[in-house]
Parts: sequence; C-alpha cells; structure tokens
Amino acid sequence: MKKNAQIITGLGEGEVAGYALIPGDPGRVAKISESWDDLQEVVRVREYVVHTGSVNGVRMTAASTGIGGPSLAILVEEMAKLGTHTFIRVGNSGAIADEVQLGDYVISTGAVRDDGTSRSYVGLEYPAVADYRVVSALVDAARESGEKFHTGITVSIDGFYSRNKVVGSGGHILPMSFGGYEQSGMNDFCANWKRARVLNVEMESATLFTMANLFGLRAGTICTVSDRTPWAAPGQDALALDHNIRGAIHVAIQAVLKLDANK
Repeated sequence: MKKNAQIITGLGEGEVAGYALIPGDPGRVAKISESWDDLQEVVRVREYVVHTGSVNGVRMTAASTGIGGPSLAILVEEMAKLGTHTFIRVGNSGAIADEVQLGDYVISTGAVRDDGTSRSYVGLEYPAVADYRVVSALVDAARESGEKFHTGITVSIDGFYSRNKVVGSGGHILPMSFGGYEQSGMNDFCANWKRARVLNVEMESATLFTMANLFGLRAGTICTVSDRTPWAAPGQDALALDHNIRGAIHVAIQAVLKLDANK
C-alpha cells in the first residue's frame, strides 16, 4: 500500500516532483513527458493522468487536471500534500483582446475570478495573481523561443457554454447553450472584459493562482490561443484546441529548468 495515499488520485509519497506542469487534457500529458528521462506513469484515474520523470537531471511531473476549477483544486491539494511546490498550467484559451492572435501565447500575470471554486477558499476581495518568479521564467523562455507572446490578465470562467458566444450572420451575438438559452447581460461578457484589457479566457487559472497564494506555493500559466471569443459562426474547428501546444510545452519545461537553476 502506498504511503500517504491521497483520497481521489491515489497518489502516494515519492510519486510526484516539486515542479509540476498541469494541462487540463489528459491527452496532453504524454506530449509533455514524451522526451523525459526515467519516465513513469504513476496514476491514471478519472480525469487524472500523472507522469513523473526528469529533464537535464531536474525531476518534474506532468499531471492533467480535467476541465475547470473543481477538478484542478483536487489535484493541487493532493500534489501539494506530497511536496509539489511549483505549478505551471499549460493549456489553451480563447482570445479576447484584439491584439492576441491564434497561435500566440498568453502568460497570465493574474486572473479575474469569474469561477466558483476559488470562492470556496476565500472571498472575492482576495486577488488571483501568478508568482512573479514563475512569470519571469516563462517570459524569459518564451522570448528565447522566438514565438509571439503576451503578458497580462486572464479571465477564468466555469460555464463553457453559458459564457461563450457565437457571432451570427449580420454580426449578432448569439448564445451557445442548448435551445438558445441565455439571460440578460450575458452578451456583455466579452465586451466588458475587452474594455477592461483582459487578454484571454480559460477555466482554471483563477483557482490555481488563488490556491497557490493561500498555500504558500508558486504558480503560473501559459496558454496558447486556439480560438477567439466570441466564436465565428458556425463554430470553430475543435482541432485548433491544440494549436501550437507543443511550443507552449517547450516554454513551460524551459521555465522549470530556469526556476530550478535559480532556486
């Protein structure tokens, strides 16, 4: 039996590293770890796939969180209890700001807490901010990659269909929920955050940043831009969700190496 086995994931002592790269999609874990040394798959349960290995002698873990804050919070809780101190989310997002284009990276400095999970930990007055050391390492690695990137504020949501919109014929904003369901004010979501200089939208960073600061951990996020919010009718190709994801993975791994070198 594993020592200190965790309730949901079943992870035990020695199975995770101090540094973790955390995509949402379980299918991305193998993409992250494919060139690692001493690679082991330590868990595959529910939405959680966890690989641990090393790069240039630095031990690191790749672990999927599933979609949204609730499942991410479980993984962060259980990995932190086993010694993980630095989390870097590697994911995809929708562009909000006009200057953010498909395939660009967004390195989040903070997140708007339009989620429910972070509120279960602390009131909305508490900010969701990334760790400055993780942001700096990601920026340095992204600059070295030569790819186009942006730094700034991300908005994290819970309702994928309730919050996202489609631009219909004639430029009208249309709901994406079943049967065209919406409530008054929903169409203002994207426009308001664009006015507030928010760069992109995704579903996990607000929870991650809030938890990391509350627990004395370090966290950051790099997302590729796979689509634009609101979407262009009749919708966007789901294959674009992995647009430039390998580049973001490379940047995140290099950021971990920089953090370890400067510890």
